[in-house]
Amino acid sequence: MVIIAAFMLSIPVFANASTADDLLASYKRLGAGNFSAEAGKAMWNKPYKDSATGQDRSCATCHHSNLSLRGEHATTGKAIEPMAVSVNPKRLKDAAFIEKWFNRNCKWTIGRECTPQEKGNFLMFIKNQ
Repeated sequence: MVIIAAFMLSIPVFANASTADDLLASYKRLGAGNFSAEAGKAMWNKPYKDSATGQDRSCATCHHSNLSLRGEHATTGKAIEPMAVSVNPKRLKDAAFIEKWFNRNCKWTIGRECTPQEKGNFLMFIKNQ
């Protein structure tokens, strides 16, 4: 019984690891090098100047520096579920969803699409939360 329960509890972890690991492998095929959670964390908290408003924004503007907290979109006020997989196991399960939000949020925050290296660094940071 204990073995079955332990196996059942491990399934979401494998599912998260598989999707994120598949994405990391695809980014490597696109030319990325080794990924760094520290580089992802630094970029997550780095302020970028919005060309239209002149205001600083970062990933943490909407998602917090503590990824276990619920966020709020800076413009719309819409609630954002925590990014940390430890408190939101659904976070890294859907590759299309992840790519959709990388596309939108990189453009909104940084002003351009993220490179495969940057996406991999972000994923490593989020996976470790």
